[in-house]
Amino acid sequence: MNSAVRIIVKGRVHGVFFRDNTRKQAMSLGITGYVQNLPKGVEIIAEGPKTALEQLIMWCSKGPALARVEGLEVRWRKPEGKYKSFEVKY
Repeated sequence: MNSAVRIIVKGRVHGVFFRDNTRKQAMSLGITGYVQNLPKGVEIIAEGPKTALEQLIMWCSKGPALARVEGLEVRWRKPEGKYKSFEVKY
C-alpha cells in the first residue's frame, strides 16, 4: 500500500540542481509526484511505498553536494494516486 508525503526543504536549495537531483532520486526509488521551487525553499509531493518515501526524506535532509539544507517540514497525507511519474514543475 502506498503512502504520501509533502516535504518542504529550506536552506540553500535554489540554483544547486536540487529539483533535478530530487527527481532522479525519486525515480530510482519508484516514487511518483513532483518537485517545485517555492520563494523560500523547495516543495516535494511524493507518493510510493513508505520505506521509499522515508529514504527520500533522508536524502532531502542532505540534498545534492552544492545544497545546504537548513530544515525540513514533513507532513504525511493520504495518497491521491494521480501521479504517473515524478516531474519537475517550473
